[in-house]
Amino acid sequence: MARFALVLLNLGGPDSLDAVEPFLRNLFSDRDIFKIPVGQPLFARLISKLRAPKVRQRYQEIGGKSPINEWTALQARKLQDALRKRSVDIDVHVGMRYWRPEIRNAAVRLSGIDIEKIVLLPLYPHYSITTTGSSFREWQRAYTGDPSRLIYVEQYCDNHKYIAAINQRIDEAISRFPESVRGDIQLVFSAHGTPQRLVDQGDPYSHQVRKTVESVMAKRGTGHSHHLCFQSKVGPMQWLKPSTQETLRALGADNKTQILIIPVSFVSDHIETLFELEIEYRGLALNAGIENYVVMKGLNDSELFVSALKDIAMQALNIDTEKPDTNGQK
Repeated sequence: MARFALVLLNLGGPDSLDAVEPFLRNLFSDRDIFKIPVGQPLFARLISKLRAPKVRQRYQEIGGKSPINEWTALQARKLQDALRKRSVDIDVHVGMRYWRPEIRNAAVRLSGIDIEKIVLLPLYPHYSITTTGSSFREWQRAYTGDPSRLIYVEQYCDNHKYIAAINQRIDEAISRFPESVRGDIQLVFSAHGTPQRLVDQGDPYSHQVRKTVESVMAKRGTGHSHHLCFQSKVGPMQWLKPSTQETLRALGADNKTQILIIPVSFVSDHIETLFELEIEYRGLALNAGIENYVVMKGLNDSELFVSALKDIAMQALNIDTEKPDTNGQK
């Protein structure tokens, strides 16, 4: 039996078109995001049924399912291999907030295992009550083991390898532009938005996203102009601004026609990168007069990102990250 366990926490996504409605129902049942005073289960059933046809069509356009499940499973395998090369006796698990494999199942399973420490490592680099906080609370509702065994990783927004992984993907994306226009590229960092009320209540997410952008640009220097905006607004309330749509329209109006979209708060491609950014906003950009519109590939299978997760896990377990691996290499 391994000495340690690590659980990668993520959103999850429907693994088939038939899974779209129950996935949405799980999402709208989350009181950390949608606080309905009375009748939330009924609300979740009704709104998921109403939204499912439109959302199902979007998943149809990106291959009939979310790739986030496969990317997370791959990251888990790569992370376990990387940790075991450093002689860390650990099993890596996956817990999804709204789909399978579920967080609660991992929590129940690990509750009864004799293990020294359990690291909860979200695949959300920035803390928000709506993502990391919701996942931690779901874990706590199901976990019945010794709470002193738990180690919570709340954020790693400026981890140097995470920043390097983003910059590596940016460089790859820049190479997709014609060489003659690369000096004119506008770097547009697009993060998932949150309601402004959460910021007013002290949620640190937006500040940590800005810190990530600042860290990325500090490493890149001043070669390109950059912008931060927010996507995926739901409902009539005020959300973080500016929106990605507003930013694209403003850049087009200012004759900034070379746009690189950088999905900064996502570590895996999924519907919000593959449909919202790649398909929906591409049409908006073209209508705004933008000539070249490129969406950066997610971190997905990035070795640098896996190395960042490895270092974060080792630091959480108070293991020297400079410890040589089993081949005698750092």
